[in-house]
Amino acid sequence: MKRLIFALILVTGTNLNSENISIKETDKDSTLQPVSDFVPLWAKEVVWYQIFPERFRNGDTQNDPTLESIDGAYPHNIESPWQVHPWTSDFYELQPYEKENGKDIWYNLQRRRYGGDIQGMIDELDYLQNLGIGAIYINPVFWSPSLHKYDAATYHHIDPYFGPDPEGDKKLIFKETSGDPSTWVWTSADKLFLQLVKDVHSRNMKIIIDGVFNHMGLNSWAFKDVIKNQKTSKFADWFKIEAWEDENTGEQFKYHGWFGVKELPELNQDENGITEGPKNYIFNITKRWMDPDNNGDPSDGIDGWRLDVAFMVKHKFWKDWRVLVKQINPDAYLTAEVIDSIQVVKPYLLGDEFDAVMNYNFLFTTAEYFIDDTTAISTTEFDNKLKELRKAFPSSISYVQQNLFDSHDTQRVLSHILNRDKFKMRNWSKAFGLTMGSNPDYNTSKPGKKELEILKLMIIFQMTYVGAPYIYYGDEAGMWGANDPSCRKPMVWDNLKYEPEAYFPNQQIKNEPDSVSFNRDLFEYYKKLIEIRNFNPALQLGDCKTLLADNENRIYAFERKLDDQQVIVVLNNGKNLQTVILPVDQNEYYIDLMNGEIIPVEESKIIIEFDGKQGRILKPDYYK
Repeated sequence: MKRLIFALILVTGTNLNSENISIKETDKDSTLQPVSDFVPLWAKEVVWYQIFPERFRNGDTQNDPTLESIDGAYPHNIESPWQVHPWTSDFYELQPYEKENGKDIWYNLQRRRYGGDIQGMIDELDYLQNLGIGAIYINPVFWSPSLHKYDAATYHHIDPYFGPDPEGDKKLIFKETSGDPSTWVWTSADKLFLQLVKDVHSRNMKIIIDGVFNHMGLNSWAFKDVIKNQKTSKFADWFKIEAWEDENTGEQFKYHGWFGVKELPELNQDENGITEGPKNYIFNITKRWMDPDNNGDPSDGIDGWRLDVAFMVKHKFWKDWRVLVKQINPDAYLTAEVIDSIQVVKPYLLGDEFDAVMNYNFLFTTAEYFIDDTTAISTTEFDNKLKELRKAFPSSISYVQQNLFDSHDTQRVLSHILNRDKFKMRNWSKAFGLTMGSNPDYNTSKPGKKELEILKLMIIFQMTYVGAPYIYYGDEAGMWGANDPSCRKPMVWDNLKYEPEAYFPNQQIKNEPDSVSFNRDLFEYYKKLIEIRNFNPALQLGDCKTLLADNENRIYAFERKLDDQQVIVVLNNGKNLQTVILPVDQNEYYIDLMNGEIIPVEESKIIIEFDGKQGRILKPDYYK
């Protein structure tokens, strides 16, 4: 969703029978044993990385956006001075060209373009591979005037300004009959995107893209035809038109925009979902990007889709569309944006629509336990909420849910930790606006050592728990920011020198500027945890069993087990040094995969001592 929606088991010193401890040795989730496994195996094994194209990497400065290219996007100002924004500048500082229009930072942030492109993604695939990423999700890449690309002008062409020859591509596109697939051509941007797909696959990685099928943009070829020809347009039934222009009566043309946003005219729906005209178009572009050669071999196409605001398209459409997608590529992965309660999410995850959702309920639950402090839930509540999520859907789905801490629609996780206890993310509609940088009560400063410590504990859990870990670009580099648009800063790269953040959003100058640089330590920490996950199948495919839920000391331990492979994870979410004693099977020793420490087994128990906000990942008989 976009910003405009809501701009509107034992612990030393504790008695075994204490009500503060829950020891669970036999609660293995039978629901995690697949009965009908309809999700792709690869989606259980990967770590996801989300890329916001315009802000990831400018790999080709010759294709940078122009003032003309943003025509049609909010705030609809192509008269004021404009330039491609300096990548390494202070995010909240208005540049000289911006000051000339006399508007505030929030207005100008919508006009900014930094020049991220497809070549930039290609250039950094080695970086992602080195990090250990197995699959990439890319926000919209189709032609659009906005920075976010959710207002598509077309679904069958990559944005020309993401490719090597914008002017040449536009000339090719304008020769087409957009509603006739037989006239569609492959532009240089299209071809470069397919090269990206090929390069991703050559690294044994997967790639999915955003499908925004609820609405298009003001520059949509179909919508422009409707504006021009009104009710005589061939596409008159594609959109939700409320009134046609009538010179005789003076009636003005009116249409329904997504959530009232006029930049996003909604596609028409009936009882079966999106109506025949736009549905056929969507089906045709689905084939185009999943099987570009149209030869029945999908290996040169994308590996699936993430579906924007899926809850606003009726179920019947998704059921029909899934059939098409799985016919093209049975191994394709479909994940949806449905930010709601388990009961609302359930109908989408029955095996006939999506394989997974962006797991915002995972975000809500982990935030309530790890991030919140004075208002945090107990360890038992945390365990129960996790179990509820695991048991809510068909068994195979638990393994492919995208377990995220943040996204392009949230505050960044480090800023969330800095602002802990202030806003409850589970109350999504209220928290969305309160977590923006425009809220004077929101702290937009750089998170410190304590916040990084909490994040590191969360990463241990994310990389060892059931489901597919999901990283929003730059989290591994230590990026911070309030909700949209502040969560969409340009990626911080190790080989670039950035100006410090000296300005607050209200344009006041900080007493001490916040330095901006690539956090190498955090990157290596992510890399290590991802490597642990990638090399231990039990963490990808294993059962999950709670071993310890200690409310008093905030200790949580669980086991992942696959056949004879076992991994035990112990987390100290408290603030103090703790000693934990866990009963284990007979083994000579366990080894901590985090630091190589050998922990002997004594009388079928292991004894672990660790500081607050620390975690251990233990594997038996490591060298055998």
